[in-house]
Amino acid sequence: MLPASSGAEVQCSVTIEYLNTAGQATKRRTIHNAIITLGRNEFRDILVRVHDGKLSQSFILREIQLFTQFIRDGKSSIKLIPDNIQILVSNCPPDKLKVFFKTLSIKYAADKKASKPVSERARLRSTLPRIFDTISPVQVQDVKKANGLESHGTVRTPISTKGLKDRINSMGPSRHTKRPRSISSENCPDTELKSAKKPILSMPSGRKLSKEQSHVLSTILKGKNIFFTGSAGTGKSFLLKRIVGALPPKSTYATASTGVAACHIGGTTLHAFAGIGSGKAPLQQCVELAQRSGIMRHWQNCRHLIIDEISMVEGEFFDKLEAVARIVRKCDEPFGGIQLIVCGDFLQLPPVSRNKEKYKFCFQAKSWQKCIQVNMELTEVRRQTDKKFIAILQFIRLGRCPEEVAVQLINTANQKIDRDGILATQLCTHKDDVELTNKHRLQQLPGELHTYQAIDSDPMFVQTLNAQCPAGQTLQLKKGAQVMLTRNLDTDKGMVNGARGVVIGFESGNIPLPQVRFLCGVMATIKPERWMIKGLGGSYLTRHQLPLKLAWAISIHKSQGMSLDCVEISLARVFESGQAYVALSRARSLEGLRVMDFDRRVVHANTDVLNFYSRLKKERILMQSSLDGYIETENQENEMPGRL
Repeated sequence: MLPASSGAEVQCSVTIEYLNTAGQATKRRTIHNAIITLGRNEFRDILVRVHDGKLSQSFILREIQLFTQFIRDGKSSIKLIPDNIQILVSNCPPDKLKVFFKTLSIKYAADKKASKPVSERARLRSTLPRIFDTISPVQVQDVKKANGLESHGTVRTPISTKGLKDRINSMGPSRHTKRPRSISSENCPDTELKSAKKPILSMPSGRKLSKEQSHVLSTILKGKNIFFTGSAGTGKSFLLKRIVGALPPKSTYATASTGVAACHIGGTTLHAFAGIGSGKAPLQQCVELAQRSGIMRHWQNCRHLIIDEISMVEGEFFDKLEAVARIVRKCDEPFGGIQLIVCGDFLQLPPVSRNKEKYKFCFQAKSWQKCIQVNMELTEVRRQTDKKFIAILQFIRLGRCPEEVAVQLINTANQKIDRDGILATQLCTHKDDVELTNKHRLQQLPGELHTYQAIDSDPMFVQTLNAQCPAGQTLQLKKGAQVMLTRNLDTDKGMVNGARGVVIGFESGNIPLPQVRFLCGVMATIKPERWMIKGLGGSYLTRHQLPLKLAWAISIHKSQGMSLDCVEISLARVFESGQAYVALSRARSLEGLRVMDFDRRVVHANTDVLNFYSRLKKERILMQSSLDGYIETENQENEMPGRL
């Protein structure tokens, strides 16, 4: 068997449908735990083999069409056009499914250059033994061959996002409507596939995980309950997205303590998942709330629960969740047997407390130790590259501010970081200051005001979208407005979430789209983008809006997950431990940072958190020491004479 990275094999749920001439399913077979493998037979035909654990069934891919619209949900399908068979795939880890379908597309297109297919007569007369060889990994020559063929129009791309939309989407719990018994000819895909105008197939790519990140992911795939942490900019959110993509969608729930953080990982808020409100009610009442039909389904289906920004989750709420999970799932194992994947940095923002109520962190919860089996820390900082700035941030993170650190931060107050008409974004501790600043500065600009209204999939859920989507319901712009991107558009060119720019004009047309000059040197016309927010019951909410927001000011809370290349910070009103660190760590570099009103007294870290991290460090050192000792003993025993 080839390694998973080859893209030749996936584990998933499969439904095989045999269709009549009208496109209706006359026979159907469902395998909930199947392995699909790409391979070749003795005639070098490309095959798809479906294995149910006992028996396998192979299908020759003569002429196919692939449907990939819902691939991010782990759903897709392969239609075998001459045979009138379709293979519906669901509950497959999305990242693996993407690589599998890309491998299939490239191999299929490249294979068309082969000699004339073997005739049926030759197949019947053949004495070759029947074989199934797993297909080899995609090579550069496969991609060149596939794209060369497509550019000459001799091979049509088999990928489509049309046709079986309702059919594929019905393979999971994300829809409330019942799956139709059959599919009409109106919903069947058009078998005429258009030739690609330019090369569209490429090698499976993506930013690789570091050794630390790979270790975390492999631990999770082994089924361990894990808490992984790290300072700002160590790639926690990036890793979480990879974790989501590596787990079965049907049983994986991605959540976060805040709506913005949940949106970053394509999930929902922890409170929405749990369905128990604030958790302040008595346990029995919380259990009753969790047993409501839609909420109960979450708890029963969940096998992997991801919780991001754990530092902002209150300890008592965590304990209440753990108790509810055991009761609702009727399982006495910690958290009702759900695998916990918990991420965050307790040295950043603490739980939100009302009326200055005393809070406790999740690691202080009674159930924390029995729930978390493994603790890991990411140490490689990726947001910043300047070692001096990284060292400054590490001091601030630990609540320390030596004289030399204070001097360097104070000296930034006179830095000229504004250029090309792009002003520094003010990072504020209070959101009211942000709204007033942006509104006032926009009103001061001369010229015509352009208003952009978001198009939402369901106006009934505007509040949910406003809370979780980084794009606002209404955006107002003028020429000269300071803006920032709210999503990654082109990471290679610096067009990333948090990239700063200024509106230099508007493109003429029915909708006057803004033209923006960015600090990274790119000038671009910004078009609407679509955000998908996971709502209750697994359904998705969408918002179409320009990926921009006014950037004269932004709140520290809303800046989480962003990398700002031009930022001004006033720390005079810092009121929480870790808040100064969160603000400073948003900056990409010391050169792009201006700190006003700096006072060393605002730099402080919670003592309980420092003690917690100190214990984790000692445990890690002790564990590594024990492992090194074990390896050394094993090596010595293996070197003993006479040992077999």
